Amino acid sequence: MKNVLLAFFAMILIGCNSNAQKKQSSQTPQYKVSKTEAEWKSELTPAQFTVLRKAGTERPFSSDLNKIKEPGTFVCAACGNELYLTKHKFESGTGWPSFDRPLEGAVAYGADSKLGFERDEVHCADCGGHLGHLFDDGPRETTGKRHCINGVAMKFIPDGKK
Repeated sequence: MKNVLLAFFAMILIGCNSNAQKKQSSQTPQYKVSKTEAEWKSELTPAQFTVLRKAGTERPFSSDLNKIKEPGTFVCAACGNELYLTKHKFESGTGWPSFDRPLEGAVAYGADSKLGFERDEVHCADCGGHLGHLFDDGPRETTGKRHCINGVAMKFIPDGKK
């Protein structure tokens, strides 16, 4: 009986040492482009800074990038990293530029639970800037994904203007 009780308490102690109890690392990920908050603030517009560095969201239907259909590349407004191609852009009706896929290695993902539920957050892989969110309601005939991206977080470069 002693052995059973001892095993029971050992299991409880081991169970209490879960990942939820472990201290999260306070280190921020290292990116190819790394600047201080003051440097970002001086280089970006207030709207870009709010979205890219503070994970804000622009108003829907406010971006001129929603209308772009000509061939080209959408790049990160903070660091110039090439993110998306026009040929992968589609009209989602949400009010933000939407793409069914990024360029390979262009974006990174994280978790966002600011609204009380978890969403997949999309970041620039080179500078870590917040771009938007990833949803599973994109075009079924392609990837089924919708990268819902803040227009202010990007710049558009038409083909032949690089």
